[in-house]
Amino acid sequence: MTRTNILITGASSGLGEMMARMFAAKGRNLALCARRVERLEELKIELLEAYPGIQISVRPLDVNDHDQVFETFKVFAEDLGHLDRVVVNAGMGKGASLGTGYFHANKQTAITNFVSAIAQCEAALELFRAQDHGHLVTISSISAVRGFRRAMTVYAATKAAITSLSEGIRIDLLDSPIKVTTIHPGFIRSEINEKVKSTPFMVDTETGTRAIVNAIEKEKANAYVPTWPWWLMTRAMKVFPLRWMAKMS
Repeated sequence: MTRTNILITGASSGLGEMMARMFAAKGRNLALCARRVERLEELKIELLEAYPGIQISVRPLDVNDHDQVFETFKVFAEDLGHLDRVVVNAGMGKGASLGTGYFHANKQTAITNFVSAIAQCEAALELFRAQDHGHLVTISSISAVRGFRRAMTVYAATKAAITSLSEGIRIDLLDSPIKVTTIHPGFIRSEINEKVKSTPFMVDTETGTRAIVNAIEKEKANAYVPTWPWWLMTRAMKVFPLRWMAKMS
């Protein structure tokens, strides 16, 4: 089925912004939220000029304000009539090796990437259960497969938690009209990693996001994207020695 009305969190930049562009090109209506609402307004103007037949609603949202998450999702549903798909995309990658004095950054990443993702999933599923249909999409990472070092230690742990959370929701909703997809992107250039100089198999934002959007549309339970090399790499990573894993981050 076609998911006409799509909500994307963290849509002011990076993967979220590019997903908005690609879904707009497919003729989908969009509910876009992020802290930087001025960037959303600019994106809305641009997309409506290019695709005048679609509807776009934009609202400010800090996903760490959990009460606001519920309120914003409900207002978006009213704006568009209902929501067919919610993409839990907002996240961050701050952090450092544990024990080096950066607990505040690691804590912020843990709350934003996991606790606030729970709020987004909860808010989306309240709407989906009430209307008896919907597609929940969570953005995890290939780093969910194994632990990573340094700045990625807590980040990878939050993504592993997202993958587990999504599977639990999927089990809970078996045989229901509500579908759950978890996307595990490989190394895709975006605002969250723009300062990283050298990473194996890195692809540009457009290439990576196109793979994400194609995987979302297929609505499979789990997708590792781009398929090459990550479908194979994630399987190999499960048996890599720790010293090999150290070279990946």
